[in-house]
Amino acid sequence: MKIEMLYPEICCLYGDKANVRYLKDCVLNSEVIETGLNEKPHFLDEKISLVYMGSTSEEGQKKIIQKLMPYKEEIKKCVEEGMFFLFTGNAFEVFFEEIEIEKEKIEGLNIFPFKAICDLNKRHNSLYLGKFQEKKVVGYTSRFSHTYGDNKENFLFETIKGTGLNHENSFEGIRIHNFFGTYLLGPLLIQNPYFTKYLLKEMGMEDSIAFEDDVIEAYLDRVQEFEKDICFED
Repeated sequence: MKIEMLYPEICCLYGDKANVRYLKDCVLNSEVIETGLNEKPHFLDEKISLVYMGSTSEEGQKKIIQKLMPYKEEIKKCVEEGMFFLFTGNAFEVFFEEIEIEKEKIEGLNIFPFKAICDLNKRHNSLYLGKFQEKKVVGYTSRFSHTYGDNKENFLFETIKGTGLNHENSFEGIRIHNFFGTYLLGPLLIQNPYFTKYLLKEMGMEDSIAFEDDVIEAYLDRVQEFEKDICFED
């Protein structure tokens, strides 16, 4: 398995690199390519199993859009042809039509028909409990932005508790072809072993995962805790 991690120098605000390290532990002899801001993405020219990008700052989003804009049509073709992408935090917003930050409208890559609105005066923090193919999903989000657009036909997780793309939307994230985008932060794959197993199997890998018994035990404990009557937002 070959994983490309885009722009790790500015896309690791919440320990997002742990997702890639965990996949490397799951699949022995995996290769990880870390692509810097001044490099052309490798997935445009060679076979990559998974393209990963983690959360970044609002200024980081602007830089990423600027760097990727020349390859917009090539990226769109990669998505349409089923290349695997996993974007966590606010990373997936760069593929939207537009990001509005404090009334400043920033043109996105316009690959997906969504719009993000960012209010830097109001950070949203919440725990998250959802469902993916009958398995629970747990996580955490901390963000200034919400996404607007209809994802009923292409959502990633169905919300049980917490916030979806926005406060009025009960669906979290997007899945279009093999593009997986979610606002959930940090070690998403370690916290959700059954989702990780699914992802590996879809990519044609063995679905055995590293430290499987321990990871599943921790996941079940976390699900049980999240199912209690606890505060999900601050």
